[in-house]
Amino acid sequence: MTRLPKQNEPLVTHIYTADPSAHVYEGKIYIYPSHDLDHDGPDNDNGDQYAMEDYHILSLENFESPVVDHGQALHLDQIPWASKQLWAPDAAYKNNTYYLFFPARDHDGIFRIGVATSASPAGPFDPQPDYIAGSYSIDPAVLVDDDNRAYIYFGGLWGGQLEKWQTGTFVPDAEGPALDAPAIGPRVALLSEDMLSFQEQPAEISIVDEDGNPILAGDEQRRYFEGPWVHKYNGTYYLSYSTGTQHTLVYAVSQNPMGPFTFKGEILSPVVGWTTHHSIVEFEDKWYLFYHDSSLSGGVNHKRSVKYTELKYNEDGTIKKINPYPASAESAE
Repeated sequence: MTRLPKQNEPLVTHIYTADPSAHVYEGKIYIYPSHDLDHDGPDNDNGDQYAMEDYHILSLENFESPVVDHGQALHLDQIPWASKQLWAPDAAYKNNTYYLFFPARDHDGIFRIGVATSASPAGPFDPQPDYIAGSYSIDPAVLVDDDNRAYIYFGGLWGGQLEKWQTGTFVPDAEGPALDAPAIGPRVALLSEDMLSFQEQPAEISIVDEDGNPILAGDEQRRYFEGPWVHKYNGTYYLSYSTGTQHTLVYAVSQNPMGPFTFKGEILSPVVGWTTHHSIVEFEDKWYLFYHDSSLSGGVNHKRSVKYTELKYNEDGTIKKINPYPASAESAE
């Protein structure tokens, strides 16, 4: 159940894990991933292959210590409003409480975002009886800023249903914008002091190029697709995310946590498997990227494994591009 973590290798192999949200709590690294299940269901753009039903929380004292699986922290059966698909979660700490934010389909098949609480970063977590009012789509990520204000970022296309919310209400047959129109951006909302509701209606984040022009829907190399994560480095906010069909991790920067964000470049090249999803965290004066791929399962999209690697910055604050398979690159040279 435990193993020593090595860069670019699965953190655990006894279960499949994906979509890691990493945080430092109580001097340890805690990882909040989704839990992939092995099944024979359909594999499609709607994401039906991702049939996750619970969450396991992982932790490690440092990168020389074993990874601990703290067991099941929350199960679908405990959540009254949810029907299926506990996808990528995130955690936050405020008010002497640990919060777990998670997406799931409600009983109408619409993705919503719920929240659960615990006195321990390892859980177990106790879910609220209903989802966050006004919430929708997937991939919640929470930033508790230096002033203790908490922002939640979320949204994913296709199976994540973000295209269906362009009018502010759910339109089942809605499609994305024209290829030469601005791409759909992730959403952001300020959370209430108790972290259980939105203080305001979610707003769309604008992602622009160096000239201030919106990234277009047809720009597969740069447009937003899913998996938002915001971290702060030297006073600048970094929004990182997965692109369109390219499934590359990229980033944009801003002086405002709500944007607009200016596109800067690539963080991680595409990995084995159809999706890419990540988090960025500082630990003991170094920065780390947590991500997943499907190498352990031989490329099966819904059997993924969490990995990590060190992330480095250039002097100008830009992020150095990471190759997820450095050993194979060296052998090819």
